[in-house]
Amino acid sequence: MSGSRKLVSGFAAVSVAALALVAVPLAPAQAATPQCTNANLHATFHHTDSGAGHRFGRLVLTNVSNHACHTGGYGGLSYVGHGNGTQIGAAATRDAGTVRTLVLSPGQRVVSEVSETVASNFSASTCHPTAVDGFRVYVPNATRSQFIAHRTTGCANASVHLIAHKPFRRP
Repeated sequence: MSGSRKLVSGFAAVSVAALALVAVPLAPAQAATPQCTNANLHATFHHTDSGAGHRFGRLVLTNVSNHACHTGGYGGLSYVGHGNGTQIGAAATRDAGTVRTLVLSPGQRVVSEVSETVASNFSASTCHPTAVDGFRVYVPNATRSQFIAHRTTGCANASVHLIAHKPFRRP
């Protein structure tokens, strides 16, 4: 092959490779990262305030993996007890809020504001007061849960809603 043919062949190969790079669309950060799984996120709860028959706190999810992942929206939250993880009463209701997809680098956190109504606000015959061992937490879009110790009193009556939470957001 002559020198000019090699040059033309080499130029054509570089041009085709450059066109291939240009033709691939760039994905947004959310699409470029995998969805966070239960194994990627560690859940904790932090009490923040109390008043007028309510307790307030934050459910915190921390990315404990070695890679970025995305999460957002609502998770699942309920009281559990009896020493075996049996759900006590109704699962948390979802308070209105802006749902966002959030990319978390390793070590980064997101929070969900939690409001707990004190069980003694209801009559014993309505509430059926029951000891609570803690929270069962489902990270968004997960089917496995985590346990957070949080001793309190819940209502065994599932028609009494004691817990509410907002969508996850940046702290």
